[in-house]
Amino acid sequence: PVLRLLEAQLQDQRRDHEEQLETLRNQLDAMQEELHNQQQASLQTLQLSPEVQVELGLQQEITRLTNENLDLKESVEKLEKNEKKLKKQLKIYMKKVQDFEASQAMLPADRRPHDSNMQVAVQRKEKDFQGMLEYCKEDEPLLIRNLIT
Repeated sequence: PVLRLLEAQLQDQRRDHEEQLETLRNQLDAMQEELHNQQQASLQTLQLSPEVQVELGLQQEITRLTNENLDLKESVEKLEKNEKKLKKQLKIYMKKVQDFEASQAMLPADRRPHDSNMQVAVQRKEKDFQGMLEYCKEDEPLLIRNLIT
């Protein structure tokens, strides 16, 4: 039984090896064909006049720059959209702070929270996180004000 098990494992390994070898051969054939095509294109380019070579080079560079420009425009659009979203959030938070400050002004002086020495420390991380923040309910207005400023 042990001998049969070892033979079966050996046959499985042999089949895996043969499959991997076949995959590598196919990749090698594809790379050789691609190399041959690139060599043919290079030879054809070298046989062209210098003016045509320059024109082809310029066309390739224009294509590359056009693609890069489109990528940059897409990035700018995303950033502008994010900026609008953040400005909208800022307006909302500013309104909340103003409302809170107005409500605090209505309270008697002895009931107002003493927040002159309170500061919120935020640790910066290398990665972008979206997570939870734990705080006391009475510290919420101070936290919002500190986040905005």
